[in-house]
Amino acid sequence: MEEKKLFRVENLTKGHILLQISFDMKLGEMLAVMGPSGSGKSTLLYNAAGMDQPTSGQVWLGDVEITKLSEDEKARLRLHRMGFVFQQMNMMANLNLLDNILLPAVQANKGRGRKSKEELNLQARMLMEKLGITGLENRRITQVSGGQLQRACICRSMINEPEILFADEPTGALNKSAAGEVMEELVKLNREGTMILLATHDSRVASSCDRIIYLLDGQISAELTLGKSMAGTEKQREEKTAEWLMEMGW
Repeated sequence: MEEKKLFRVENLTKGHILLQISFDMKLGEMLAVMGPSGSGKSTLLYNAAGMDQPTSGQVWLGDVEITKLSEDEKARLRLHRMGFVFQQMNMMANLNLLDNILLPAVQANKGRGRKSKEELNLQARMLMEKLGITGLENRRITQVSGGQLQRACICRSMINEPEILFADEPTGALNKSAAGEVMEELVKLNREGTMILLATHDSRVASSCDRIIYLLDGQISAELTLGKSMAGTEKQREEKTAEWLMEMGW
């Protein structure tokens, strides 16, 4: 039986930037979007996530057609079923890390009484432990490293247990070591079942994904399937990705 497509983009067009983009993702997939600067990587993520409205085309998350929803409905969908990690880590400077992580959960919990404050705090602390930043709860965003801050951003993106995580250049502002740490955490989350759609300029980041699509002149010009990474295959995956990108004129 064919595996259900949980996230679908069909004939997505945005002005002259994106021209009839189509792809799908299945449960537990991790998909990278690559391409030269200006090829539409970020535009694709923003339109696919409902943060911008495409000129035409459809985007589906399960049985919900995102492109037909009102702005309020899309906002609720993003809050409850999606997570976001950006290169520019949009954390509140006046809050500590724990409170920044809790913000989406507090917003999602308003008026529902689904979880107590203690339950939300425990959930946030468990995420921080999972991502290796336990003990930093009371630190301000200026008191931690870039890698630690980005891991806190991942905690925040996962606090409402999203089905899909969108990551726009999640390692772009990090050094090589911190970037590797962040990608390890994203791969772990993906292995636990979260779909991840990320845009990146980094071939090493892309080589951690199951598939890579290459955007050129607003269209998908090629696709590389790598499958799930296994222990000891990182070098081979990086080499295969680099060779493929050279063919693309990268």
